[in-house]
Amino acid sequence: MKNIKVAVLGTRGFPGVQGGVEAHCEKLYPRLASLGCDVTVFTRAPYVDTGIGEYKKVRLAALTCPRSKNFEAIIHTVKGIFAAGKMRPDILHIHAIGPSLLVPLAKLLGLRVVMTNHGPDYKRKKWNFIARFALRMGERMGSRFADGVICISEKIGRDIRIRYGRDADVIPNGVEAPVILRSEEALKKYSLTGGRYILTVGRFVPEKGFDYLIDAFAMASPEGWKLVIAGDADHEDRYSRALKKKAAGRKDVVLTGFLKGRDLGELYSRAGLFVLPSYYEGLPIALLEAMSYGLSCVASAIDANREVPLPGGRYFAAGDTGALAGKIREFTARPFSGEESLSERKTVLEKYDWDVIAGKTLEVYRRISGGRNV
Repeated sequence: MKNIKVAVLGTRGFPGVQGGVEAHCEKLYPRLASLGCDVTVFTRAPYVDTGIGEYKKVRLAALTCPRSKNFEAIIHTVKGIFAAGKMRPDILHIHAIGPSLLVPLAKLLGLRVVMTNHGPDYKRKKWNFIARFALRMGERMGSRFADGVICISEKIGRDIRIRYGRDADVIPNGVEAPVILRSEEALKKYSLTGGRYILTVGRFVPEKGFDYLIDAFAMASPEGWKLVIAGDADHEDRYSRALKKKAAGRKDVVLTGFLKGRDLGELYSRAGLFVLPSYYEGLPIALLEAMSYGLSCVASAIDANREVPLPGGRYFAAGDTGALAGKIREFTARPFSGEESLSERKTVLEKYDWDVIAGKTLEVYRRISGGRNV
């Protein structure tokens, strides 16, 4: 049988590009390629090394687009759909509801489309009214016209059934078993002591809640601890500038910038507590990664975070600075036992296995492409 030919849109690209969809695609598509799929990912030239044409058997095709919060996704998607129209894949896989606004265009070109809904992005605080309307329309167009719909959480899947009467395959984000590092190069770089810092990871956007995390850390004031925020803004704006100014006023708050590879792995390996204070998530890859390292974790009590198997006492109301400060005091004073760490790692690695996720995605492709095997 001929291999299933897949074209991919909706990600900025990979390897090593900041973002949840980007991390999802970087882990998923090499696995699908190893299962025999012929995969081409259309990347956004401003974010990637355009000299890299292949990554782990996945072809990377960079398309030009402006680096603009409001226009890059739609311009890149239009270009990508017409490029896919020329290559005639068996499946065009579009990630996220913004690019899914153009699913009807792909259908007009005769393409079979799978859409992955990574969450209701119109709930993100950074968007204005017009952008929120476009994102809602993207969710609607993708849900109504795509040949197959994948949702990364049970909550998103239920919402799609209620709003659009559409059944979706629920296939979550995943996580890999990491190597626990005992080295100290990154710790020395940022003047940190192993087990004596709180870590959080993500982009500098309002929905991540890093501003009130800094306030909660100051309120809790755990003696001898630091707060480390690993990430940066894709597009510098008022929020990201204010966040950096707030952090600059405190010697016990460390902004590392966007990290990947060994430095990030070392910070995960040696943290004393991981905090995810988000107002919004699809399914939080950063929290899954922290749990894969066996870290003591606390998270905001939003629906997406509650789908992740943390004990109930480790959630707090999103935006509640006092409640988060209380959790910081409680869990910086309570060591995470080896037994708790091992149990957490086992649970998350079994539930969010990328190999299983790739297999389920391949089943969707086979069904949509008429049962074609690889």
